[in-house]
Amino acid sequence: MRASERLLKYAAIYTGSREENAAQTPSTPEQFTLAHVLADDMREIGLTDVSVDEHAYVYGFLPASEGKEQCPPIGLIAHLDIVNEFGGTEIRPQVITSYDGGSIRLGTSGRTLDAEQFPDLKQAIGDTIITTDGTTVLGADDKAGVAEILTMCEKLIQENRPHGKICICFTPDEEIGHGAALLDLEKFGASYAYTVDGSAPNEVEWETFNAAAAEWNITGVSVHPGDAKNKMIHAALIAMEINRLLPPDEVPAKTEGREGFFHLCDMSGDVSQAKLSYIIRDHDAEKFAQRKQLMRDIERRINAKYGEGTAKLTLRDQYRNMAEILKDHPDVVERAKRAIRAVGLTPVSHPVRGGTDGAQLSFRGLPCPNLGTGAYALHGPYEHAIAQQMDTVTEILLHIVEA
Repeated sequence: MRASERLLKYAAIYTGSREENAAQTPSTPEQFTLAHVLADDMREIGLTDVSVDEHAYVYGFLPASEGKEQCPPIGLIAHLDIVNEFGGTEIRPQVITSYDGGSIRLGTSGRTLDAEQFPDLKQAIGDTIITTDGTTVLGADDKAGVAEILTMCEKLIQENRPHGKICICFTPDEEIGHGAALLDLEKFGASYAYTVDGSAPNEVEWETFNAAAAEWNITGVSVHPGDAKNKMIHAALIAMEINRLLPPDEVPAKTEGREGFFHLCDMSGDVSQAKLSYIIRDHDAEKFAQRKQLMRDIERRINAKYGEGTAKLTLRDQYRNMAEILKDHPDVVERAKRAIRAVGLTPVSHPVRGGTDGAQLSFRGLPCPNLGTGAYALHGPYEHAIAQQMDTVTEILLHIVEA
C-alpha cells in the first residue's frame, strides 16, 4: 500500500486535540480510535510488541535483521492528533490525479487551491494531489507522517532489506504542546530518533521555537448599566485592554523567520467574566523569557488598576528550542541529509516556526530532528499532500534506517 493510500484511510478518522482538556491525555477520546486502528495495521505489517498504553501512545518494533544487532536502535515518531481550529469533524478528502497546474476547486466551499498562492504545486504538475473539500483540515499533519513510517516498515519487511532495530511510536496531543511528555523512553529504547512531521521532503529541521501557553481569566463586577458609574468593572473590556498592552506588530501575521510573537488563539467574555488564550513563541531563549515577563507585568498592572484578583494569568511552558541539544549531535542531522541526497534532493534546514515532539524528546535525552512529509498549507482548508512526494519521504526513511 502506498503512503498516500494510508493517509486517506487515517484522515477519515477525526482526531482533533483540545487545549481545554490538556489536563488529561489524550485530550480527546477519538485519538484512541486511531491508536487502535494503527496498532492493528502494525501487527498486520509484521511489527512486534505492538501496544497502546493508557494515554494512547502506540508502540511497535522491528527487531534488527541478522548481522545488524549491534547497530544503535533508531526511533521514528509521528502524532495522532490534528488541530481543531477549522471546520468540523467529518473530513472528506479529494484526490486529483495528473494535476495540470491550474486551480483546484475545493468541493462546493467556494475555495480554490492554486499554484500562485501555494508555490509547492508548481513542482507537482502531473502528480496526484490530496486536498480537503474546503470545509475542514485534511489532517496530513501528521497522518502523512504516520502513513509514511508504516509504509516504510512494510517495504523493509517485504523486500527483506537489512536494518538495525527500529522503534516506532505514535503520540497523542502534539498540537497542544503535550505530545512527547509521557512517551516512555525506556520502553521505546531508541538511541536517537526522527519525527516525520514537516512539509517538503528535503527538509531536516533541528531548530524550533521556544513555546508557552498563556491563559487569562478576568473577573469583573456586573451591575445594571443604568447605575454602573464607579461600580461596574467590565471583564470583556479589560480583556481587550490586556491585548492592547501587547506589541501590535509582534503577531504571526506580521512576523517571519526567527521573529517571535504573541498569538491570541481564543477569547470569550461578558461583563462578569472573560477569558483569553494565547501562545507565546520565540527562537531566542532570552527574548522568550522577556515575552513571558511582559505577560506577568501586564497582570500586575491590571490588578493595580482594577483591584487584586481581577486578572489571573496562568503560564505553561510547552517546549524549548531543540537547537540547544542538536547542535551537539550533528551526526544525527547529517544522517538524514545523506538520505535526502540519496534520493536526488538537496537537503535544507530552516528555523521551524512551530515545534515538534522532537523538541521535548531532545531535552529528555533523545536527539530527535524533524523530517518532511510532502504535505503543505497545514492547519487550514488549503491543506494538501502530494502523493509522489510522500513516496519520496518513504524512500528517505528507508535510506535512513538502512544506513
